[in-house]
Amino acid sequence: MHRRELGRTGLQVSRIGLGTMTWGEQNTEAEAHAQLDLALDLDINFIDTAEMYPVPPKADTQGLTESYIGSWLRRRNNRDRVIIATKITGPSGMNYLRGGPRLDKAQIEAAVEASLERLQTDYIDLYQLHWPERQCNYFGQLGYTVHTPEHDGVPLDESLEALELLVNQGKIRYIGLSNETPWGLHHCLELAGHDRPRIVSVQNPYNLLNRTFEIGLAEMACRDHAGLLAYSPLGFGTLSGKYLDGARPAAARLTLFDQFQRYLNDHAIDATTRYVQLAREHDLDPARMALAFVNTRPFVTSTLTGATTLEQLASNIASDELTLDPQLIAAIDQIHARYPNPCP
Repeated sequence: MHRRELGRTGLQVSRIGLGTMTWGEQNTEAEAHAQLDLALDLDINFIDTAEMYPVPPKADTQGLTESYIGSWLRRRNNRDRVIIATKITGPSGMNYLRGGPRLDKAQIEAAVEASLERLQTDYIDLYQLHWPERQCNYFGQLGYTVHTPEHDGVPLDESLEALELLVNQGKIRYIGLSNETPWGLHHCLELAGHDRPRIVSVQNPYNLLNRTFEIGLAEMACRDHAGLLAYSPLGFGTLSGKYLDGARPAAARLTLFDQFQRYLNDHAIDATTRYVQLAREHDLDPARMALAFVNTRPFVTSTLTGATTLEQLASNIASDELTLDPQLIAAIDQIHARYPNPCP
């Protein structure tokens, strides 16, 4: 398994990271442990989770994913072999989280303590702000047409001060952002200066149907050593081709949860059809080709892939071994030029 440095931390994380958001909803605790065992056997050392997981978020399942990781760590006694990332929920309607999640000092401290307890560990390697407090474009929102800084909520500086305190206490090692914009990353780096903990990663969506990270954040990720942790690298599984022609496989995520429509618009389906055809023309598994493309990007630190079965997981991890030739990448770029970012 290839490894890449997480920012300038010295930590070498696996190029494929283990995503966990199905654990507690589509996967049982035993299945989560089996996935963790397989990932570790296949040289994965980077595990990403969040306090709100599993997805879809619900009050009665919140925190189960972290708890499953914690019980695995306790049983295997192998905390030193893995790098664990988790996240604090941003403002939302999840009022069961601390009466309504915010990114202020008190809530960040409370969230970290709760995650540490569920994970059954003394420290978190990477702690991330799951999405911004301020009004801006994320989760596919387009059109920055209303600028209302008076409604920004908790200033980023307050959030960073709280994280700095927790770093100094040894409860978290490094800090990152998620679903963030170029301005957000730049402002955090500016606030850090030379004396405070710096952002070491940005976890945003990135896949063949959504390459918007390349527009404003990719250069910053490289120059400022804040690489991308690419989530949804298969576009909720659509790039495997399993949802084409209206198919809805039993127990598949988009079959179970029809509220997730981001990767199912007409342009996305047309683009997915072409990517799947291209893969098959080259005798490649479409999902593995899609993941291998993400792996090649110089601004990507780790590609976060999840699965509901061990077979899916093993196949996804095997994308680390696949090298796409320049002609195939050029063909991918031709499809992208015809269908640019249908799912931002």
